[in-house]
Order: sequence, then structure tokens, then C-alpha cells
Amino acid sequence: MRNLTQKYSLLTMHLIVVLLGLTGVLGKLIETGSTVLVWYRMLIAFLFLVVYLLFKSNTLRVSKKHFIQIIGIGCIVASHWLLFFESIKVSNVSVAVVCMGTSSLFSSILEPLIINRKIFLREIILAIIVLVAIGIAMNADFSYVKGYVYGIAAAFLGTLFTIFNALFVDKVESEKITSIEMLGGFLFVSVYMLFFNSFSFTELVVSWNDVIYLIILGGICTSFAFVISVEVMKFLSPYNVIMAVNLEPVYSIFLALVLFGESESMNLSFYIGAILIIGAVGLDGYLKKKEDKKSIK
Repeated sequence: MRNLTQKYSLLTMHLIVVLLGLTGVLGKLIETGSTVLVWYRMLIAFLFLVVYLLFKSNTLRVSKKHFIQIIGIGCIVASHWLLFFESIKVSNVSVAVVCMGTSSLFSSILEPLIINRKIFLREIILAIIVLVAIGIAMNADFSYVKGYVYGIAAAFLGTLFTIFNALFVDKVESEKITSIEMLGGFLFVSVYMLFFNSFSFTELVVSWNDVIYLIILGGICTSFAFVISVEVMKFLSPYNVIMAVNLEPVYSIFLALVLFGESESMNLSFYIGAILIIGAVGLDGYLKKKEDKKSIK
């Protein structure tokens, strides 16, 4: 990885984003329910990351205060994934992925509240565009309304844990943060299944196809993607990373259309709304890049 040029690092980053885009597709392919799916994903991801940390002669050792706080963030991550995969189950991959574009809207509201920064006019305009785009995407078609509700709620929680993570990146190594979050999320889902859900242990028995998909989801699309992305980011600017990640919905929708065909096909209004959301988020990244250059000067 150290010999990677910026060009190959960028290509690698896009391959990672394709892997991230596969999560939605795998969510539809996996037949088990969302709760068991997330339970296995977090368990597998945690085990893979622990092996990685041991290989690096590292440990999960952090201060007790940070450990408890990161475990709490892991509960938010688990809730985010539960809602995201439930959105896929009750609608389709395209709806769930497009809803994640509303993260920029929630970020413009939550960041000033949580990290006490000023509100930018650009973000207010972006938020309005995203709201309008969601309205266009739905186009008064309420057949997928549950999918939109779950998806937007998932975007809210996804934004929340991303902001909380930003508070820890200078205090705890990123791989430790993710490992502890996976552990926290796994424990959270375990408690939820045992006490707040009509759960039977037979639900943990999944088909061999699901076993393969879950290993790909937890091991490759979560743990591997994270570890490689951390290495690649050493060679790329934040702007390159942001712009690559912004293409995740495009890859997800394309893969879903190729693999699932008609069940993923949406009306024209949906795709207009999707393009507006993806375009708005991409424009936001570009404008942030210009602002950063001005501040450096």
C-alpha cells in the first residue's frame, strides 16, 4: 500500500466505494430479517477487525470513559443499519440508497448543534434542494412510503454517528473506534433481540447462501473496506475521498438494476430526484474544496 501512487489510490478508493455500494445489494440478497442480518454483520466485522488488530500487534485498550462512549456510538450504528436494511426489505435498494443522500440535510442541522460551529448559507440551500428532490422522487407515490421513512431515519442516525466519530478521531485510533463500535452494536442488537423482540434462537440458523453473503458483507464490505480505505486515505486529499464516496448511490442503483431488474425499476421522477440529490451532494463537496483553498491562502 505504501508504494501506491495517487492515481492507483484513487482507483482503489473507487473499488472500495463499489464494495460499500454492494451492502444494499447484499441486504436484498440475504433472506434473513434485518435484525439477524445486522447482528451477524456486526459480529463478523468485529471478529475480522480484532484479528487485524492482533496482526498489527495492537489491542482494543482505550480509557474506560472512551470505551463506554464508543460503545454508545456503536448502538447508534446498529440502529442505523437496522433501519437501512429494513428500508430495503420493505421497498428496494434504490429507495434506501437515495434516502441516504439526505445525510447532508441532517448534517447541516446537527453539526452546528453538536460541535458548535456556524451555519453556512450553502448548507441551507443544499438542504432545501435535498428536500425538494425527495418530494420529486416520491412523486405522491406512497407504495414505498415505509421505505422512505426507514431510509430517512437511517440517514439521520448515520449522520449522528459520523459526527460523534469525528469527536474521537484525534483521541483514539480509527480501527479501535470501529472495532469497539461493532462490539457495542452487536451487544445492542443482542439485547434488543432477547428482550424487545419476539425472538427465537432458530432465527439465527441461516441458509448457506446467507452465510456466504453475510461473510462478504461483514468481512469484505465492512472490515476489509474500512482497513484499506484508511490506508488509501494517506495518499488522497479529503476532497478526492468525499467525491468518490458520493458515487456510492450511483454504484448501488446500477448494481441493483443489473442484478434485480424490474423490481428495482422506478419511475422517471425518482431518477430526477436521485440525480438532484447526488448532484447537490457532489456540488457541496466541490464548494467545500474551494472554500478550503481560500482559507489556506
